[in-house]
Amino acid sequence: SNPLHRQVHQDMEQPLCHYFIASSHNTYLSGDQLLSQSRADMYARVLQAGCRCVEVDCWDGPDGEPVVHHGYTLTSKIPFRDVAETINKYAFVKNEFPVILSIENHCSIQQQKKIAQYLKEIFGDKLDLSSVSTGDPRQLPSPQELKGKILVKV
Repeated sequence: SNPLHRQVHQDMEQPLCHYFIASSHNTYLSGDQLLSQSRADMYARVLQAGCRCVEVDCWDGPDGEPVVHHGYTLTSKIPFRDVAETINKYAFVKNEFPVILSIENHCSIQQQKKIAQYLKEIFGDKLDLSSVSTGDPRQLPSPQELKGKILVKV
C-alpha cells in the first residue's frame, strides 16, 4: 500500500462540523439486527479500521449495571462497562483524532448516573467535558484541537 495514504492531507483546523466523520451504526452487533451477538470487540475492530463515531445503545441491566444491546430484539447484552473499557483501549491506537460516542439512552436515572460514573472513571482526562454551545457550529473546536479526546453525543 502507498505510505502517502496513511497521512492526513487535509486542513484539520476547521470546526468539527466541516468534516465528514466515519461513523458506525449498531457498532456492537456481530451480525443481523434481530438475533445476533452483541460483542465489545466489535468496537475494537471498527476503531482500528478508522471509524471515529460509534453507537452505544444503553438499557437498564440487572443489578443496577447498564447494558448495551439492540432494544426489543433477541440480540445478546453486554455490560456498558466492558464497552467503555474496549473503546478506551482502542480509540487512539491507529488514529489520534477524536472519537464520538453516540449514546442512545434508554436508561433510568440511576443507571444513567452509573454510565456517567464509568465514562469519567474509564476515560479520565480523555473525556471532553467542555460544554459546547450548539448555537453557532462555527464555534466548534477542530479535530486538531480535539486529538486524543472522547466526545459524548446523546
